[in-house]
Amino acid sequence: MPTVNVVRDRLFAALGRTYTQEEFEDLCFSFGIELDDVTTDEAISRKERHEEEKANENEEIIYKIEVPANRYDLLCLEGLAQALRIFNKQDKTPTYTVANISKESMHKMQVKPETSSIRPYIVCAVLRDITFDEASYNSFIDLQDKLHQNICRRRTLVAIGTHDLDTLQGPFTYEALPPQDINFIPLKQVKKYRADELMEFYREHDLKLKKFLHIIENSPVFPVLYDSNRTVLSLPPIINGAHSAITLKTKNVFIECTATDLTKAKIVLNTMVTTFSAYCKRKFEVEPVEVIYSDGKAYVYPDLSSYNMEVPLSYITGSIGVSFKAEEVTSLLNRMQLQAEQSVSGADQCNINVSIPPSRSDVLHPCDVMEDVAIAYGYNNIPKRKLPSLKPLALNQLEDLIRVEVAMNGFTEVLTWILCSYRENFSMLNKKDDGSTAVIVGNPRSSDFEAVRTSLMPGALKIVGHNKDHPKPIKIFEVGDVVHLDESKDVGAANRRLLAALYCGTNSGFELIHSLVDRVMEVMGTPFVPVGDNTGYYIQCSDAPEFLQGRQASIIYKGKCIGIFGIVHPEVLNNFDVPDPCSFLELDIESFL
Repeated sequence: MPTVNVVRDRLFAALGRTYTQEEFEDLCFSFGIELDDVTTDEAISRKERHEEEKANENEEIIYKIEVPANRYDLLCLEGLAQALRIFNKQDKTPTYTVANISKESMHKMQVKPETSSIRPYIVCAVLRDITFDEASYNSFIDLQDKLHQNICRRRTLVAIGTHDLDTLQGPFTYEALPPQDINFIPLKQVKKYRADELMEFYREHDLKLKKFLHIIENSPVFPVLYDSNRTVLSLPPIINGAHSAITLKTKNVFIECTATDLTKAKIVLNTMVTTFSAYCKRKFEVEPVEVIYSDGKAYVYPDLSSYNMEVPLSYITGSIGVSFKAEEVTSLLNRMQLQAEQSVSGADQCNINVSIPPSRSDVLHPCDVMEDVAIAYGYNNIPKRKLPSLKPLALNQLEDLIRVEVAMNGFTEVLTWILCSYRENFSMLNKKDDGSTAVIVGNPRSSDFEAVRTSLMPGALKIVGHNKDHPKPIKIFEVGDVVHLDESKDVGAANRRLLAALYCGTNSGFELIHSLVDRVMEVMGTPFVPVGDNTGYYIQCSDAPEFLQGRQASIIYKGKCIGIFGIVHPEVLNNFDVPDPCSFLELDIESFL
């Protein structure tokens, strides 16, 4: 979870009282956050330098507080203090408003069509008549960094630019130009750079900004923002221009967020303006900006409207396990910055009408509302209940029975990944992908996890391949899930529980695998019957490419093929670097239920 560093004394001043460390830890626990560490800036610096000097009593105490990853409103002292004051019933949830100005008076942001190829979206706002001191200024900058690391995914999805509006002249344009056509003085520099030269400069001299160059450096055009005088505001997502840099004396802040994800851009902009509009002369009021796209469509940002959610009282009480009255629930939600009131539906069902402010982008579903009720009530206050006796699922009982039986036949149980590489699932088993079998992972982190397995064979063969020096024979088995595409399911795929067993030795061990099939069927009370008889099971020749022809058989149970066994094809063994012959069994145990 993200960690927020706040100065203890400044936080206590914002909260209106001081706390002992134990009292503050209890407050954090009650609110659903955690005091992770107590330190000082000097101690952090000494730790980075690997020094062991003794602490000075006059050092400023820093609280490191862990907050939930989706609570972007808690990523700075201002948001944290406001949330805790509302939780303590010291304040009410503020009402955020957009300044009532005409469209003619609004600042305009013209978006050129070329931006669609690199960062197609932009949202903007103005914080008018804001007053910074050194602490709030640093917090303003730090919140941007926290958002960049969190929801912005290191600036790949959203990049934030903040500017001193009084140094600029609207209307503004958002363009995408070849890097050699962009010239400006970047932040913290004193001379002009061409955009391509700037990329080389940062690659060699700036370890922090070097991490973001890959986002745009291979693009033929770079995104850039200009004012009406062709002054560069920023080169997103890399650096702002020095001309419009904000300072402690800045009174009007222009905020722009360029993005590849419009939804996240709106969340980031709302988080910035709702948090720091408290420092404006007209508290919690934000001046809008009109964004005009090349197709003529225009949008006004930010959108600070609340949205309503109807949550049944029965859902909240049933999920938490406490019989709340509607008045109690609304009171608890008000402490969590959610305005709530009781409403009654046509069927006399009591509902809670929840108004969700723009600062609470984490509330997406009734379960989020229910969670906030539980937090405000206190998890430790929820009465303990003895769970009713639970019976295991029939499939799990069957699985345990089969696992014990196979183990008693001398096989060792293994457990392998349900994800595998695309090659292991198909070509390495001599199979072809017809596009209707396997679930393919989009944008896999590793080539080892490209597909969800459709067979337990790759995992078993990989184990043998990595343990080929182990004394022979190797007898292993696994009971696990495979996944096949299934359009009849709401998620488009279905799990099946399979038994797999593999024998590897100086000979194929085909007869041992065959005998294991007979033993499992005997334990299941299934008799061996003549071909075509649907009262039991029988075997018949198969032609699966992963097995040797003529040395494999399908298992037919009540007229349906539920498994296959045979000698593994030498090409498949070679693909998995297995030098010795192997026999393999795969059986669908769900078919017995």
